[in-house]
Amino acid sequence: MDMVQETGTIQADIKELVAYGVQTGLVPQEDVIYTTNRLLELFGLEELEEPERQEEAGRPEPALGMADMTEAVPESQDIQGAGLERLLGRICDCAYEKGLLEENTVTYRDLFDTKVMGMLMPRPSEVIRRFRELYDTHSPEAATDYYYKLSRDSDYIRRYRVCKDMKWIAPTKYGDLDITINLSKPEKDPKAIAAAKNAKQSGYPKCLLCWENEGYAGRVNHPARQNHRIIPVTINGSRWGFQYSPYVYYNEHCIVFNSRHVPMKIEHATFCKLFDFVKQFPHYFVGSNADLPIVGGSILSHDHFQGGHYEFAMAKAPVERTFQVAGYEDVAAGVVNWPMSVVRLSGPDTERIIALADVILEKWRGYTDEEAFVYAYTEGEPHNTITPIARKRGEDFELDLVLRNNITTKEHPLGVYHPHGKLHHIKKENIGLIEVMGLAVLPARLKGEMARLKEVLLAGGDLRADAELAKHADWVEEFIPKYDRIDSSNIDAIIEKEIGLVFMEVLEDAGVYKRTPEGQAAFDRFLQSLA
Repeated sequence: MDMVQETGTIQADIKELVAYGVQTGLVPQEDVIYTTNRLLELFGLEELEEPERQEEAGRPEPALGMADMTEAVPESQDIQGAGLERLLGRICDCAYEKGLLEENTVTYRDLFDTKVMGMLMPRPSEVIRRFRELYDTHSPEAATDYYYKLSRDSDYIRRYRVCKDMKWIAPTKYGDLDITINLSKPEKDPKAIAAAKNAKQSGYPKCLLCWENEGYAGRVNHPARQNHRIIPVTINGSRWGFQYSPYVYYNEHCIVFNSRHVPMKIEHATFCKLFDFVKQFPHYFVGSNADLPIVGGSILSHDHFQGGHYEFAMAKAPVERTFQVAGYEDVAAGVVNWPMSVVRLSGPDTERIIALADVILEKWRGYTDEEAFVYAYTEGEPHNTITPIARKRGEDFELDLVLRNNITTKEHPLGVYHPHGKLHHIKKENIGLIEVMGLAVLPARLKGEMARLKEVLLAGGDLRADAELAKHADWVEEFIPKYDRIDSSNIDAIIEKEIGLVFMEVLEDAGVYKRTPEGQAAFDRFLQSLA
C-alpha cells in the first residue's frame, strides 16, 4: 500500500468512526472537530482531506465539512456490531503498518483499539452527571439503560465477541438451566504471554476491579480501559463503584465493587449492602460470591458483588418446604427446590430479613454435623460460608442464602462440595455466584471438542483412540443407550441436553445437603438448630 492510498484509507476510517460516535451519542455534534483532530494526531496526520463540494449560495461550508457526520455511514450498515469490528480492524491494520503496534496480535490490537475508542468517550464527570439526571428525573431503569448502552457503544463491552458465545437452555428437574460456552475472552497469544512474563510487575491498578482502571491505558498483562466509565454509588454509607462486566454472561451483567481494595467478606454489613443496592435499583438482583477459596469467585482480594437485570433459574425455583425460627415468625423462611442447599427469606422489612440472615450465618459458620460430613473447621481452617443473593419481588424483598463448604479430602482434593472428577471433562472450575444461580459458564475448549466429538460419533469412530476426546468417552458411553438413534438430525440437541444434565450434576455435587432423604434430613437438623 503506497503512502497516499494508506493516508486516504485511514482518513476515511477516521471520518466513519467519528460518524459512529455521533450516531451513538458518544460524540456530541459540538465535539466532532475536536475528536477528529485527536484521531488525526494519533496517526501523525496534519490535516483531514475533504471531497470537494459546492457551497450553497450565501452559506459558508461548515468547518472540515463535518456538520452532519451521520451522513458518512449508511443507515443499513451494521456499524454497532460486525461493522464496528471491521472498522476497528482496518484502523488497527493501519496502525501496524505505521509502526504504532508493537505486534500485530490480539493483545496489542486490543490495547490500541481501546485507546482509539477512548478518544470518543465523554469524561467520567459527564457520564455520572447524565446518569444521575436520568435517575432523578426519570427512573433507575432509565439511568441503567443509558449506562448499559454507553458501555456497549464504547466497545467496552465488545458485542461482536459476546455474540460468539454459545448459549442454550437445558431443561432439568430443577427448571431450565442456562448453558454458555464462553468465547468472548480472547486467548492470550504466545508473544503476549512472553512479553507479560518479562514485563515489570506493577501494583497499579492492584486488580481488575480497582477504580484506577477507569481510563487506564493497559499493558500486555492488564487490559486497556480508556473506554471504561464507573458510576459512584453509596451503599450502606460507604463509597462503591457500579460498572458492567465486559464479558456479559447475562442481560446487564453488572459489578458493584468497594472503592477500597479490601478482601471479600460475608458478614452482617454484606446483607445490608445487598439490600441497599436493590432498594436503589429495584429492577436488578445483586449477590455476592462466598468469601472462601474453592467455593468463592475468581477475585477474592477485592470486595465486590455481581448483579443485573435477569431472572435466573434459581430465582424461579419454588420454596418446597417452610420453617420458622423463634422470634422471627414475621419473616417467611423456606428451603428452595434446587440442587444446592438454599434457604430463602422474604418479607417487606429488610431489617428483619437481615436479622434472621445474621442468625443463620453465625450458626452456619460454626456448625458441624459429622454424620453429614459437614465440618466447620479442620486444623483451625474455616470451611463454612454463604453465597447470598438479594432481589425485590413485588412489595417484598427476598434473600437467598446458599450454604457452602470448602473442605477437601484425598478422594476430592479440589473440594468435596465441588464438581467431582467424573464431571471435570465438562466443568472443573469453581462454582461461583453465577453458576450457583443456574448459569453454566463453560470453557472455550468445549466448542472444538464437541464439534470433533460429533464427527467421531457420526463416523462410528473410537473416542478413546482420540487424545483430545478420550476424557469424554465414559460420559458418551453412559448417555448413548438412552437414545433409540443418534444421527445428524438430532446429535446437536442430544449433546446440548447432556451437557445441561452434567451441569445439573455439577450443582448437585456443590450442594452441601444432597437431594436424598438422608441429605434433606441433615438439612433439617441444621434448620432446627437455629431455634
